[in-house]
Amino acid sequence: VPRTRILATGGASHNKKILQVLSDVFNAPVYTIDTANSACLGSAYRAIHGLVAETNVSLADIVKLAPEPKLAVTPTAGAEEVSKP
Repeated sequence: VPRTRILATGGASHNKKILQVLSDVFNAPVYTIDTANSACLGSAYRAIHGLVAETNVSLADIVKLAPEPKLAVTPTAGAEEVSKP
């Protein structure tokens, strides 16, 4: 899908080789967040969003103060050709 990006969290998000495989398989850039316990961060924002749902606050407004994801890896040139039938 055009404009797809992947946000990798947790322990494996520190392993560039795993991130590169992920990027190549999905032909999308992979981003990480340099925050401890980043895997829990998304669920915490969703919980806050649920608590304020009656106020019509968007999820985008909730996460606008979140740490900005940083580009970790991009697909290897030609990787999409390997996965074509």
